[in-house]
Amino acid sequence: QVQLVESGGGLVQPGGSLRLSCVASGATLEFYSIGWFRQAPGKEREGVSCIVSSDGTPYYLDSVKGRFTISRDKNMVYLQMNNLEPEDTAVYYCAAGGTLTTNLPLGLMKGWYDYWGRGTQVTVSS
Repeated sequence: QVQLVESGGGLVQPGGSLRLSCVASGATLEFYSIGWFRQAPGKEREGVSCIVSSDGTPYYLDSVKGRFTISRDKNMVYLQMNNLEPEDTAVYYCAAGGTLTTNLPLGLMKGWYDYWGRGTQVTVSS
């Protein structure tokens, strides 16, 4: 059983930056798919970024390309978020799954993952 705990959320002004962290316990993340999702009030949870291939290639939602960067280090997963916009306001979730794939867009689908954290709130507002 994998446990995931996110941190790093907060209130930031438009154009600002935040770095989200996710620590995993119960398993080694090296061989898992990992992803970051977000859910705004009244909206579906959407995939933001993921690493689901064995070569570590990241994949991003179009609206965050060039602004967000996903990375992993042992049992930590990070999401560096720059040039934040009010539309980025949401609860952000870390996810891990037991399958790797070369079909990268699958990593932005909720059903790809088996384990979820409880989320961290990100609010972008002036």
